Amino acid sequence: MDNSAPAAATATGHHRSRPRVGHIQFLNCLPLYWGLARTGTLLDLELTKATPDALNDQLVRGDLDIAPISLVEYLRHADDLVALPDIAVGCDGPVMSCVIVSQLPLEQLDRARVALGSASRTSVELARLLLAERYGVQPRYYSCPPDLSLMMQEADAAVLIGDAALRANLHYAPKLGLQVHDLGHMWKEWTGLPFVFAVWAARREYVAREPRIVHKVHEAFLASRDLSLDEVTKVAEQAARWEALTAPVLERYFTTLDFSLGEKQLAGIAEFARRTAPALGYPADVRVDLLPQAEPA
Repeated sequence: MDNSAPAAATATGHHRSRPRVGHIQFLNCLPLYWGLARTGTLLDLELTKATPDALNDQLVRGDLDIAPISLVEYLRHADDLVALPDIAVGCDGPVMSCVIVSQLPLEQLDRARVALGSASRTSVELARLLLAERYGVQPRYYSCPPDLSLMMQEADAAVLIGDAALRANLHYAPKLGLQVHDLGHMWKEWTGLPFVFAVWAARREYVAREPRIVHKVHEAFLASRDLSLDEVTKVAEQAARWEALTAPVLERYFTTLDFSLGEKQLAGIAEFARRTAPALGYPADVRVDLLPQAEPA
């Protein structure tokens, strides 16, 4: 990404030097950002680090130009957003970091208390969908901090995502004798399709105003992802220095995740949208509008 790319004037005549870009502070997004520091591209971005919910709201409000956004929120605001092709956070089978931890078999959770410790609206809705339609149960949900030991004092099951889910899945749940159900694996078994938890999107008016910048940011993220996956052992070793997970576990996690967005992933999104549209307030046939290819210079 060249240093001159972001130096375009806005439609209102104001001059903003760098695109405002969001970054999820979870391990699952580390491979999408690790390479940015290696290439120096971070210097070209005004980066905002926050939780998925906070980034969702900032992108929808227009406080960010480009950011990862939870799939549910993208579908709700598809008219205002354009998705970046071939980059997402998803899985084609197990995901490891989006789980239901339960003291009971899932089919026994009807009217049971289920704690939602999630900062991702998509994971919560996927858990609700699977429990309702695949297992035929309607638990009583409530929100709480993602602390597994506290959750299990008050609830029969808990939905966890991100780093808290990884720790629960790999450490705490087995020690406590709890069942762990991987949401990605459950979806794949049920539908045969991959699942996408978050896409990268740009505000539609920003794409119209600054198409060259959007394409440069997109290229930078793809290059960062590819570099990170090529050097995934090194990424995992560095991450293990500040995480309570070993480098081999992190390498397995990074290579379990699916960071692509192609035809199979779009089919998974369409299936999720069809099944959840009535409850979540978007059309059942909502369209994922992808950023078109850049025109030759």
